[in-house]
Amino acid sequence: MIAVDTNIICYRWMASPASAAVEKALAKDADWIAPLLWRSEFRNVLAGALRNKVITLEGAAAVMEQAEASFLGREYLVSSRAVLRLVGASQCSAYDCEFVALAQEQGIPLLTADRQILRAFPKLTISLDKFVTSRT
Repeated sequence: MIAVDTNIICYRWMASPASAAVEKALAKDADWIAPLLWRSEFRNVLAGALRNKVITLEGAAAVMEQAEASFLGREYLVSSRAVLRLVGASQCSAYDCEFVALAQEQGIPLLTADRQILRAFPKLTISLDKFVTSRT
């Protein structure tokens, strides 16, 4: 099991240069979890794609439905106290710290491509590149 942040989820469901690496990560460990916050953040990414005419409303709705289905039973509420403690120990946003808090609470790494999160929480996170190329 591995926690993933919204960037990883976006790379999975929306074409990007990182999509191939995310597919490798998924093949390596398909048991992904995320805090409920991922839904709002992902909707916001889709909103930007809609406004920039990169995706249609129907396409965005279909992508959201597929992504939601893939996380059924894999979404968690996280402790506000844990999130705030992590905010106090870093310069990361509370949004980012929700993903870190979930990983910490579950005793698993957070898979992320976010350099700030990787720098702030090196013991709790793993980069997409490192995860894909590691043997374990």
